[in-house]
Amino acid sequence: MTTDPNAVIQYHNRSKHQLNAYAKGPESLDWDDQPNPFRRFSGCETVKLPTPGTELDCLFADLDKPERIAPRPLTLANLGLLLELSFGLSAWKQFGPDRWALRCNPSSGNLHPTEAYLLCTDSALLQPGVYHYVSRDHLLERRCRFDAGDLQSELYIGLSSIHWREAWKYGERAFRYCQHDIGHALAALSYAAACLGWSLELCGEAGDSQIAGWLGLDRVGDFVASEHEAADLFCRLHIGHQAVSGLDFEQLSQILQSAEWFGTADKLSGRHFYRWPIIEEVSQQAQKPVTAAERWQAPVSELPIPSHNGAASSLIRQRRSAQHFNGKAEPLPLADFQRMLLALLPSAKPPFSAWNWPAQVHIVLFVHRVAEMEPGLYLLPREAGDIEELRQAFSAEFVWQKAEAPFEFYQLTPGNVRQAAKTLSCHQPIASDSAFSLGMLARFASNVEAEAWRYRRLFWECGLIGQILYLEAEAAGVRGTGIGCFFDDAVHGVLGLKDNAWQSLYHFTVGEALNDNRLQTFPAYVHLTD
Repeated sequence: MTTDPNAVIQYHNRSKHQLNAYAKGPESLDWDDQPNPFRRFSGCETVKLPTPGTELDCLFADLDKPERIAPRPLTLANLGLLLELSFGLSAWKQFGPDRWALRCNPSSGNLHPTEAYLLCTDSALLQPGVYHYVSRDHLLERRCRFDAGDLQSELYIGLSSIHWREAWKYGERAFRYCQHDIGHALAALSYAAACLGWSLELCGEAGDSQIAGWLGLDRVGDFVASEHEAADLFCRLHIGHQAVSGLDFEQLSQILQSAEWFGTADKLSGRHFYRWPIIEEVSQQAQKPVTAAERWQAPVSELPIPSHNGAASSLIRQRRSAQHFNGKAEPLPLADFQRMLLALLPSAKPPFSAWNWPAQVHIVLFVHRVAEMEPGLYLLPREAGDIEELRQAFSAEFVWQKAEAPFEFYQLTPGNVRQAAKTLSCHQPIASDSAFSLGMLARFASNVEAEAWRYRRLFWECGLIGQILYLEAEAAGVRGTGIGCFFDDAVHGVLGLKDNAWQSLYHFTVGEALNDNRLQTFPAYVHLTD
């Protein structure tokens, strides 16, 4: 399999929003034909998982020291909790006749392109096979069965993307958003595992074609052509914290060759009025081959206790994406702000414990209202070795004033940056009415030119950072939301960047949310008890 980094870079440039033109997307939206947010397979046996909603004992701060959390046994109930806290429903919202579900893992536009699968060889837990998780009904669909023989008892989790779900609304830029959501999902899964005293190992050496074969995603006849799933990540679950050797991937592939498969995917949309062939093209060019295994050990760090240190499971379920912020709110306490930034630095805690590579993304912050901090543009370098290179790449007018903080943190320019933040984020007030907003600046050209699939990995890292911010905001008593719409090159222009060595890939904002009292809220799984 050969891939073309230049084709990937061309896609990236083509899918940028510009001040005078947005990336290509649908001219109108057929809301009656919005893709079904819940994938189902007809013709499969189902396994009902125990009732969701159990609260766990560990507090959010306990996740900073996951080795201290007592491991729970691997039972069907605890497996259900893992899936619920990472991919399950968190609430239903209703406005007039319209009703929609919120989930523990966020998604661009609440479209949820990410699907989750289990591959189980532990016959004491489930009959050996591949299972698809249906979050709406909190059950597993058995996609295949095989004879595990004397295989070691293991549980793997695979993630895939349905690009059509995002493309329906966002057109050509949708491929980016699907990669963000994979990063969010990986982080959500890592946090959920830690709540149970378990850990997650990302098998980043696996190639896309391997993962597709293991999960049945390469069974073309089982899917509607324009609604197929692209393989993304494959993870191994560790019960407890002691790592042990897992299955040989070649052995796994051989066993699955004789597997018996069941079911076909239900159609998600009745029509596909708009088509975006560039997404399929970049997906092919960014395919990941089998690579050498990499396991990067992050440093141990100490974080202060968050100001709202509630039960981790409760905090995960209450996570929401803010739609509006109070532009006149009191400043965010400095301690909360510093805790959030510390949590973004690589460390030996979730979700970085499920990440295999050194940091490639730095944080540029638009600080509006943080106590004891001068408003302005700031930089949080997540890899100290990159600071001098960033100095050379950024505008010569930046002051690079080191801020007082328990980490490397620089003021680039002082002053009111609210209008700049709003304009750069597609004129959205959520970027200026918050306490702060930020852009995630990735080491771009060198990564993509080295291996085209790293394009996706950069977005995964950004999504992982975004999930940290979501939960850290909740633990600070405020709220966050990801921003996928921003004017790419205008952001680079503000920073003084002249080429594609660095690119901003994701924006985020945190502040005091304004709630819409017109919306009704219902419990996540009330429909299972009606």
